[in-house]
Amino acid sequence: MAGHSKWANIKRQKARVDAQKGKVFARLSRAIIIAARHGGGDPAGNFQLRSAIEKAKAAGIPNENIERAIAKGTGTLDSDVPLEEVRYEGYGAGGVAFLIEALTDNRNRTAADLRAAFNKQGGNLGETGCVGWMFDLWGVVTVAAPHDEEAFLEALLAAEVETYDIVADVAEVRCPVAALEAVSNTLNHYGYHVLETERRWLSLNTVEVSDEETARRVLRLLDALETLDDIQSVATNAIISDALMEMVDV
Repeated sequence: MAGHSKWANIKRQKARVDAQKGKVFARLSRAIIIAARHGGGDPAGNFQLRSAIEKAKAAGIPNENIERAIAKGTGTLDSDVPLEEVRYEGYGAGGVAFLIEALTDNRNRTAADLRAAFNKQGGNLGETGCVGWMFDLWGVVTVAAPHDEEAFLEALLAAEVETYDIVADVAEVRCPVAALEAVSNTLNHYGYHVLETERRWLSLNTVEVSDEETARRVLRLLDALETLDDIQSVATNAIISDALMEMVDV
C-alpha cells in the first residue's frame, strides 16, 4: 500500500486567486465547457460535467451561466469566438518542469502571456513535448482525512485503488481518470465525505528545491500562471519542504 507519498507536495492553497471572483467564474465555466465537449451535455451521464457543475454552483455561479457554458461545450450555442484547448510546457528556475492546460480564444495572446510569466521568474516556455513525458494524467479524489487509517485502507481496497496521500486535514486518493466516478461513489458508500474530484497531471520524477531564491521564483511563477484568465491547470514536478515554504515570501 503506497501511502504518504510526495506526489501531492506542491498542491497549494490559492486564497489570493480564489478571492478574485471573476477569474474563478471564468475558470469554472471553462471547466464545464471542456467536460461538456468531451462527454456530452447531460450531467446524469457525464461525471466530469456533473462535478464541474457542482463546483460552479458552490462558487455561486448563476444557473444561466452554467447552462450557457454547457451549450458552448456541446456546440449548441453559436459563438463568435471558438475556444481551443491547448497544452503548454516549460521550465522554471532550477530546472523545474511546468505543464499547463489552457482554454483560449487566442493562442498567440496566451503564449505571449505565458512567455512573459516564465521570463520574469528566470524560466522559459518550451516546445511541445519538452516536459510532457515527465507527467501522467490521473484522477484524484479528495476526502476529509480519516480518523481510522486501517478502515480507510479497507475502503480503498473496495474501490480497487491503492495510492493515497494525507495532506494536512485531507486525504487525496489517486486513481485512473476513468475510475473517478466509481472511486468517489465507493468512498461515499463507506461513509467518507468526498470534497473534490479532479483530473490532475502528476510528475513521474521530481526536482527537490532546496534554496530559498529558487523556491521563491518557482512559487511566484506558479502563482503568476494560475492567475492568467486562459489557464485551467498548472502542474509542476517541484518538491518544496514545508520549512522552506514558510521561509519564502511570495
